[in-house]
Amino acid sequence: MHEVLRKLQRELSDGLSGLTAEQTQMRRSPEAWSIQQIVEHLLLTHESTAATFETRVQKGTPTQASASLQQRAAQFVVTTLGIFPKGRLAPERVMPPDPTVRPLSAIELNARIAEVLFPMDAAMTQAEQLFGLKKRSVSHAILGPMSVYQWRFFHFVHGEHHLRQILATRRVFQI
Repeated sequence: MHEVLRKLQRELSDGLSGLTAEQTQMRRSPEAWSIQQIVEHLLLTHESTAATFETRVQKGTPTQASASLQQRAAQFVVTTLGIFPKGRLAPERVMPPDPTVRPLSAIELNARIAEVLFPMDAAMTQAEQLFGLKKRSVSHAILGPMSVYQWRFFHFVHGEHHLRQILATRRVFQI
């Protein structure tokens, strides 16, 4: 696995460490996601990205889309400055179920993270071999066409954003 995604996996694992299935259901506030829902959201984004990359690799050509000025500015903020905007609602397709279908412990959530990160990384690696590391080759629904390098960093920054939410929940409940 690429070092950026490996670091994300390690940090998420550390952030979830020791939590029971009951503890992963805790929310900082009624409108906030539970710890498990945060992880499920990340899993859905990773699965969606893997599918997007697999489709692009099957086509064998990079996207022909061009990034708008607004998309380039947003890409710069996220993938260069490492800042993930707060307060934006997740797209419907990556919203976690509410309530959670089956509560999972940290061990189970970490296993799911690994299970989903590896195929995403493999799809990204295939795209990198076909299109190169820095060519804007695969489009993001909001940020527009990005390079494999940008995609990896996007997932790292996005994961860190949600890791801070997990850690905040742990602090609130002292778990």
